[in-house]
Formats: sequence, structure tokens, C-alpha cells
Amino acid sequence: MATGFRNALALAAIAMLLACSELGQVSPWEKGDLARPEMAFEGDRLDRQFVEHTYSSKEAASGGLGVGGGGCGCN
Repeated sequence: MATGFRNALALAAIAMLLACSELGQVSPWEKGDLARPEMAFEGDRLDRQFVEHTYSSKEAASGGLGVGGGGCGCN
């Protein structure tokens, strides 16, 4: 009975892998949806600068992201 379960599990795994193989292709009419600004990895530049400014203000650190030093030293 264990070999039957293994075979069924292997077939299920193969079926799932084959079903996912079609997901990598983007049709030409779908590319417009992926080119929208909100789909970009880096997002809006102004919004990112605002978030970095807020982060550096809350952390009380000079430079905020990427620059060491500063802060209140509470820990």
C-alpha cells in the first residue's frame, strides 16, 4: 500500500509541475497591464523619498537608509 501512495503522490507532484509550466508566458495583450506604474518594483520615486524621509526622521539618524551612525543610542 505504501508504493501505491508514493505513486499517487509522485503523479500529483508531476501534474502540479506541468500545470505551472504554462504560467511563464505573457500574451501581448497582457503586457499593457504589467507596464502600469503601480506594477513597477521600485514604485513612485516621490513616494519612496517621502518614506525614506519619514524613516530617517523617526529613527533620528543622519542619512536614514544606507548610512551608519546617528540615532539616540537608547539601547
